[in-house]
Amino acid sequence: MPLPETIPVKYTEEEAEYLSVRPLVRQEFRNTELVDMVVSVAGKDPDRVQKILSAGTIVFHSFRYWWAGFDADPAALSEILKKYPDADPQRPFRAEDCNEVILQSGGSLAVAGSPPRHSLRIRRDEANKHKLLRSRTVWDILMNLAREAAPSYREYSYSLRGDIYALALDPEQVPRLARDTVQAAPRALRADLAVLPAMSQIIFICPRLASPGRKDSI
Repeated sequence: MPLPETIPVKYTEEEAEYLSVRPLVRQEFRNTELVDMVVSVAGKDPDRVQKILSAGTIVFHSFRYWWAGFDADPAALSEILKKYPDADPQRPFRAEDCNEVILQSGGSLAVAGSPPRHSLRIRRDEANKHKLLRSRTVWDILMNLAREAAPSYREYSYSLRGDIYALALDPEQVPRLARDTVQAAPRALRADLAVLPAMSQIIFICPRLASPGRKDSI
């Protein structure tokens, strides 16, 4: 059947191992909004998306969502999924496209696998602030490292909304990187960077520019 134009959805905070007493919220989702949430969790594979739409439940950002499951018309679903990018391993890393990095100690956040023991997310607007009397910013230091070392392509992440590149840190690099970033960091960021000596890789998130006719990136 075609996708309904709007879908009544209920959601509440997900609470493990005991009955939730959180308030239940009801909201109308447009079909594209519901599919977007499913894609953020499961990727754009039509079969996986269809199964979740049919099952009528998903956990997203620590909330459990429910709706009356339905079997969407494959052609209608395919039309919605066409707007989502595919992974492109040939896509080169461009520092100017990067808007966020995730520093990790083991494991992997952006790809399948065990979760990192520690992680620190740093946005470009936060890290590009100059410390008094310092010519370089934390963002300058991270992007210069990326230009020198050429991060490897991992995947397109629908949850992080961008192409994902990874750079393993040489143990000899970490002390210098920690020293340089702390010296360049404004006070608000300096405390967060204290965990940097424990980090072993950097994940770079590069959103794609919006295609002609679209106002936003995907």
